[in-house]
Amino acid sequence: MNIVLVSTYDLGHQPFGLASPAAWLRAEGHELTCLDLSVEMPDEAAMRTAGMVAFYLPMHTATRLAVPVIERVRGLNPGAILCAYGLYAPVNEAYLRRIGIDHVIGGEFEAPLVEIARDAEACRAPNRVRPTITLEKQRFRIPDRTGLPGLAVYADLTLPDGSKRVVGYTEASRGCKHLCRHCPVVPVYGGRFFVVQRDVVLADIAHQVEAGAQHITFGDPDFFNGPGHARAVVEALHSEFPGLTYDVTIKVEHLLKHADALPALRDTGCLFVISAIESLDDDVLVTLEKGHTRADVFAVVELCRVAGLTLVPTFVAFNPWLTLEAYEDLLETIARLGLVEAVAPVQLAIRLLIPAGSRLLELDEMRGMVGPFDEERLCYPWRHPDPRVDALQRDVEDIVQDTIEVGMSRAAIFVRIWERLQAAFDRRALPPPDIAPGPGAIPQFSEPWYCCAEPTPRQQHAV
Repeated sequence: MNIVLVSTYDLGHQPFGLASPAAWLRAEGHELTCLDLSVEMPDEAAMRTAGMVAFYLPMHTATRLAVPVIERVRGLNPGAILCAYGLYAPVNEAYLRRIGIDHVIGGEFEAPLVEIARDAEACRAPNRVRPTITLEKQRFRIPDRTGLPGLAVYADLTLPDGSKRVVGYTEASRGCKHLCRHCPVVPVYGGRFFVVQRDVVLADIAHQVEAGAQHITFGDPDFFNGPGHARAVVEALHSEFPGLTYDVTIKVEHLLKHADALPALRDTGCLFVISAIESLDDDVLVTLEKGHTRADVFAVVELCRVAGLTLVPTFVAFNPWLTLEAYEDLLETIARLGLVEAVAPVQLAIRLLIPAGSRLLELDEMRGMVGPFDEERLCYPWRHPDPRVDALQRDVEDIVQDTIEVGMSRAAIFVRIWERLQAAFDRRALPPPDIAPGPGAIPQFSEPWYCCAEPTPRQQHAV
């Protein structure tokens, strides 16, 4: 069968979610076309003649961008089997089926895609029922990146000396054993995670190094869900490719619990650790069930500094419980801890996204705050009880967009945001806080890490 796998956006890296199932499907003898619409034009000829087209939906932005493409493909090829897979597929199942998707797959998606392609006629039957979410342990195959755009067209990494590194991407595990209320992994994996076999991870990285990768991003929701597995992977990686650098994402509580492993990360080439701080308000952290406190954040900042690791915090800066005073405290604390250069400016504009299936909707308080589900935006809209906060969020988003485009420094952007905040208060404006010395310039991706409710003009143009 001719099969087309489609990605619309995946945070600026070559999509693992195309390369992994491609290996499985090619092993079955299928002809594969992989399309990454974030960096290349749609191949309508391939879509028109395909027996099956599968859309990879790992995040909210990707799903928003996929909708018009799905509708277009359904019109071009009414007889094709259309699939949607990835974290945001099952939570949007009803809507995706209405716009033409036949099969929705969440969780471990490779084996179900093979099953659908193997028994295509049975899978077309209207009474065919198969699980939407599959959480069966798999023996992974080495991802097949044949036909995908080269690594050089994706986001690169700029080092403090101004040099750039070509970036590859892989996953050493999937899912997460934690249940943070706002996390999109939770509705699909429900506290379970699966390791990708070490030999598969290392072989995938080796192939990317051959293709020019100088740095690897590990896309695991939390690299220390399986700390023994993670450590074995990076030690083997460093042994084979001592000049290769990498980055990982690790929860605050895991950084504290496994502090003894931080020097091993540093010594094996870890340039920085991304950690979802989300908020510095203990009440908000309890609501989100993050598993850490404000004091824990301070402790982790110091642990990483002592270990010689750069901590890159991410935030959900704007949420329904935020006050102007709390936002001011967030900015002051970032400055006091010497994190201004470590925090991507877009993180100071992020607004809490409440997609379908979010555990936040378990809270009576939250259900009372949100409006009806917005199918165009694929989320539950909410308004802050203080309109000044919503206005500030919109203005900060504009500041970030405008200043990044002209190449303004993070410190200068920080001051602009501080000044806009002061204008929101009915009081005398305070001067910007002193910015404590930090690690200095840090490695930065050309594509910042975030997921937004509204695709940016750049993302919309790409598709």
